[in-house]
Amino acid sequence: MADTYFQKGFGLKAAVAPALSSSYASDVVRRIQDLGYAVKAGEVTLRLAREFGFCYGVDRAVEYAYETREKFPDRRVFLSGEIIHNPDVNGRLRAMGIEILPETDDVAERYAPVAPEDVVILPAFGVTAQQMKHLRDKGSVLVDTTCGSVLNVWKNVHAYARDGFTALIHGKHHHEETKATASQATLHPGGRYLSVRDLDEAGLVADFILGRASSAALVARLGVAMSPGFDPERDLQKIGLANQTTMLMSESVAVQELLRSTMRERYGEAELRNRFRAFDTICSATQDRQDAVLRLLERGDLDVMVVIGGYNSSNTIALARICAAKLPTFHISGPDCLDGEALRHRPIGAQAEELAPSWLPAGPVRVGLTAGASTPNNVVGLVVEKILALRGLETSALAAA
Repeated sequence: MADTYFQKGFGLKAAVAPALSSSYASDVVRRIQDLGYAVKAGEVTLRLAREFGFCYGVDRAVEYAYETREKFPDRRVFLSGEIIHNPDVNGRLRAMGIEILPETDDVAERYAPVAPEDVVILPAFGVTAQQMKHLRDKGSVLVDTTCGSVLNVWKNVHAYARDGFTALIHGKHHHEETKATASQATLHPGGRYLSVRDLDEAGLVADFILGRASSAALVARLGVAMSPGFDPERDLQKIGLANQTTMLMSESVAVQELLRSTMRERYGEAELRNRFRAFDTICSATQDRQDAVLRLLERGDLDVMVVIGGYNSSNTIALARICAAKLPTFHISGPDCLDGEALRHRPIGAQAEELAPSWLPAGPVRVGLTAGASTPNNVVGLVVEKILALRGLETSALAAA
């Protein structure tokens, strides 16, 4: 597979650097950073979290996609799905002639348009083991941009399955990353998985283990998040914790401690090591962005928070949840959400955008800003421009706050 499988790019970084810079860099963001992440223009003060936007894994995935187009100018190039959850980035890749395949659980249907001579880019979230086998069997050229943090989680899941532990994954069962992670368990004979979205779902698992909930109740609630043939009585005797890497860290810790204490109560301290395993699998970039926004909120001097990123971006949603617990917060997908005085945003837990007609308070106002790990700097910069324009200001007026 040496000539059809690529995991480290093509050595074309210098060739694609100008296109990447012109597409995703922002002079506005660079100026805010140079001024200490706190700037002022007129009566508007902006404070930017010190860790925000593109993480290393996303940066690498996007670069590899550009390198792939450069390497294979005359080939059809497909993406197995969105490379990251950001509409601006995916739109630019489409404009380069890279076709993003529609998401479907039917592997053959998903890759039906792909021929052996075509190139397929695998996204930063990874793909399921079943998709990988299908593509390898097809013989297409594969460019694998799976993030190293995700691969680290997969290693733990493999170890769990090998040793007879069910992988219990804190993640959204429908998310590409969680699907890919869960599939790793099935590569081992008898390998099992169960995904829980939040502390409430983890609580139901705990109730079952302690005899307070029935197997039928657990399957009715979480059946879609279980491996085929999952038997709660058999498969929850030994569990190993893993995470979708972009989940809210504090919730992942709470899920882990709940299930640890549950297994201790059920089987006793002496048996705990034989029944329960856990590793910290939240990626460092996700944690850094959450920590940075918490430090920003600790100042206590913001009137409103704007969180920028795709509505299907788990790490962006986690940032919005953190902020919404402290002050008025608006999760927007990009600069197009600011239309005159009104702002389109997605409230926490909502399934659709809502309109906030007068979201920016009158008079002196202090606005906090952060962006998910799949949001490029150019999008952040355009949002800043639009916020200032609401007060008739331009970015040239920005000065250190």
